[in-house]
Parts: sequence; C-alpha cells; structure tokens
Amino acid sequence: MDSADKLCWVSPRARLGVDVRLGHFVVVRDNVAVGDRCQIGDHAVLGMIPTVARSSTLARLQRSAGNEELWLRLGSDCVIGPCAVLYVGSIVGEGSFIADGAQIRERCLIGQNVIVGHNATVENDCTIGDNTRIQTGAYITAFTTIEDHVFIAPMVITTNDNYMGRTEERFKHRRGPTIRRGARIGAGAVILPGVEIGQEAVVAAGSVVTRDVPPYSVVMGCPARVVREVPAEQLLFPRSNG
Repeated sequence: MDSADKLCWVSPRARLGVDVRLGHFVVVRDNVAVGDRCQIGDHAVLGMIPTVARSSTLARLQRSAGNEELWLRLGSDCVIGPCAVLYVGSIVGEGSFIADGAQIRERCLIGQNVIVGHNATVENDCTIGDNTRIQTGAYITAFTTIEDHVFIAPMVITTNDNYMGRTEERFKHRRGPTIRRGARIGAGAVILPGVEIGQEAVVAAGSVVTRDVPPYSVVMGCPARVVREVPAEQLLFPRSNG
C-alpha cells in the first residue's frame, strides 16, 4: 500500500491487497476489502454507510434488508477516481473504472471491466454486467438491471416509480428498467419504469422510452417507436439461426 504522507484514513477493519495506491485524503471505512493493484483517487470515500431522510422510502428498504454485516469489495486492478463515493454492501469486479465524482450506492453488483463515468450515479440494488460503459452524468435508478456490453451515453435517465412518490400503491409496482446485453442508449434518453430494452437494441438520443423495445431494433422519438433494425455489421451478438 502506498499512502505515506498523504493524510489518508484507513479503518483497522479494512482489508487492502498488495500494491494498492491511495491518493491524498482518501477515506477507507469499516468493512471494505480492496483487491490487489487498485488505485484510489484523492478524496475518494470507500465504505460509506447509507443514511437516509426519515421520510425516505429507502428507510423501509433498509429495515427489510436485515442486520447482516455488509462489505464493500473491490476486485483487483480497479481504478476509483477522485471524490468518488462507494457504499458498503456493493461489489465491484476486477478491472473496473469508477470515475471522479461518481457514486455507487449500497447492494450493487458491478461486473468486470465496467466504466462508470464522471458524476454518474448508480443507485441501490442495481446489477451491471461485464464490459458495460456508463458515461458522464448518467443516472441509473434503484433496482435497474443492465447486462453485459451495454453502452449508456451521457445524461441518460432511468426511472422506477410511475406514481412519482404518491400513494402506497407505488411500492407494489416500483421496478427499474432491464437493459439486455449489447444494447445502446443514446445521450439524454429517458427510460420509464419497468421497461425492457432488448438485446442489441438502440435507443436514439433524446428518446423517451415508454414501452418494451424489441431486440435488434432502433427506436427514436417521444414516445420512442421502432424505425428500423440495427445493421448486422454493428452487432456483438448476431441473431441465431435457430
């Protein structure tokens, strides 16, 4: 570990692998396990403990999650940018890059070689597959599933609550979107709750997606509608012949 003369604070309950490099003023809290050769940028906070407003719906979720001891675990060769904040209870796969100012909330599962861009937010209880890229300023709402090799362009917004905070009925229907492998979401698109974006589908920039998007299709507009199929030469996962 390299942290000499950098005024870092590392909890005695944290576990750091070999050749971990800490920037200036890094905070590593309890129940954090950092893999070998990770680099942690200046002012980053690892192992943040969730705190919520008394009126927040997250308070109910945390009570239902039980009292199990949660850890933040970083795989080997991760890079965490300056001022990033990662919460306990999440796992980040090896080789992933969490950029400056990004936030990863609790109980998230982040795959290998994932990029979470500058000031992007991944809320609680999300799953993100290997080799996915989430660009600057994107907002990934709670309970979202994103599979492997997905591209999320800057400023994309995902949502999980059609009731927008009104009535108890919303708790039965709250669902984040599901984005299947190889899909691409253009800049500034808005994805409504519970929508499924099919494998290798493309959502054009600025679209508002209100219903499921078929695999291998291009959609655009408000509301988004299918306009054509994705060209075969762009596919990472071509259609099967079966």
